[in-house]
Amino acid sequence: MVGIALFMASLDNLIVTTALPSIREELHTDVEGLEWTVNGYTLTFAVFLMIASAVADRFGRKRLFAVGLAIFTGSSALAALSSSIETLITARVIQGLGAAIVLPLTLTMLSAAFPPEKRGAALGAWGGIGGLAVALGPLAGGVVLNNLSWSWIFWINVPIGIVLLALIPGWLTESHGPSTKLDLVGTLLAGLGMLGLVLGMVRAGERGWTDGQIVASLAAGVLFFAAFVWWEARTPTPMLPLRFFRSATFTAANLASLFMYFGMFGVVFLITQYLQTVQGASPLGAGVKMLTWTGMTLLAAPVSGILSDRIGGKPIVAAGLFLQAAGILYLAVVVSPTASYAVLIPGFIANGLGMGLYYGPVANLVLGSVGRAEEGIASGANNAIRELGGVFGIAVLASIFTAEGGYGSAQSFTDGLAPALWVGTAVVMLGGVSALFIKSRPAAQATGAPAGPAAEPVKEAAGRPGGAVLTEIEI
Repeated sequence: MVGIALFMASLDNLIVTTALPSIREELHTDVEGLEWTVNGYTLTFAVFLMIASAVADRFGRKRLFAVGLAIFTGSSALAALSSSIETLITARVIQGLGAAIVLPLTLTMLSAAFPPEKRGAALGAWGGIGGLAVALGPLAGGVVLNNLSWSWIFWINVPIGIVLLALIPGWLTESHGPSTKLDLVGTLLAGLGMLGLVLGMVRAGERGWTDGQIVASLAAGVLFFAAFVWWEARTPTPMLPLRFFRSATFTAANLASLFMYFGMFGVVFLITQYLQTVQGASPLGAGVKMLTWTGMTLLAAPVSGILSDRIGGKPIVAAGLFLQAAGILYLAVVVSPTASYAVLIPGFIANGLGMGLYYGPVANLVLGSVGRAEEGIASGANNAIRELGGVFGIAVLASIFTAEGGYGSAQSFTDGLAPALWVGTAVVMLGGVSALFIKSRPAAQATGAPAGPAAEPVKEAAGRPGGAVLTEIEI
């Protein structure tokens, strides 16, 4: 069940990118409207991720999973019924709230169902499902748009969501996190900090990075996050225990996630439009062409998860990010108004394999760096950081694209695309460098709770399979 929910929510992100040219024409919008169509979803998704995880730990993961799924399903119907870009963006904002509740809980509940020594394979399968959604997103969008209107990319979520809601009572059991008290102050500060940063990044594409409102929004986000850190260091029941960041693995893996999602969302946002706007592919044709990229992700993700149980996740994640950076660099060199699809294939394959190598192990690294009872908090933090990277990637690369080029001609589009890809390359390369700082451990330890010279014991929450087991936090 959690796999289907993960697939539905993940598919929604990339299926929308294929529909962007159709949405631009039918709803008479520009690149700013398209950015908001993608980032309106990502905005609420990023803002509410850690909040939703904390609330779920307090009031019940099964209960919040059902609430999030209902919100996602209802807002998908609203998006499908949209007749203006404003209504569509509103629906996407609500959809992001539902996804913020659902996605981290799929990882937390799946992790709880498997012992540490088998978790790498399970999370590899989780990554494979995400990879399958990535692979089928552009293709599914193309199939829908080739035969129906763009609104059907949202309608397909509705029956799936209804079926899952009907199955939840009998298929899932309730569980809670370790804390019995909700950190209301921390929740508010984190939400306001994320809102300031993400809103500033999203609007920077239309107003410019030096605009007074953008600077004020970003500054407010930084200040709220500084207050959040100050509060979390002092409250006895923190929303995000700062001791997590004493773990080199937790910190480095999250930095790698931030930079990887910057590259993935920013580059895919532009490349799917390049295939249609410059190369003249139909939405279906663009989806089929993207399979040389996304199909490699589908193949590599499950294998990388299994390998992480044997050799550890660090070398796999680092190799994946460096391979993805090489793929983006290749595309930056070869894109032109006359480039054929065949010329792009090596870059697509490198990107797909690199993303697949990243997906499975990184989740295992993040969850393995904290106690099992606190995996919900860690999962929410990791997802929030990843989505912040995605928002930043789209905002920055779209700003570069509009500053250097535009939709006026094939040459203009390429003039904007190439420098954006160069920046994407540099950022993903930073992700690979970050992965090198992940603390190496024997493969047998890589999937369990990390051991350290000054480990802090944490009891598992009641109601968790396997009873009260002691795990450790790496110092």
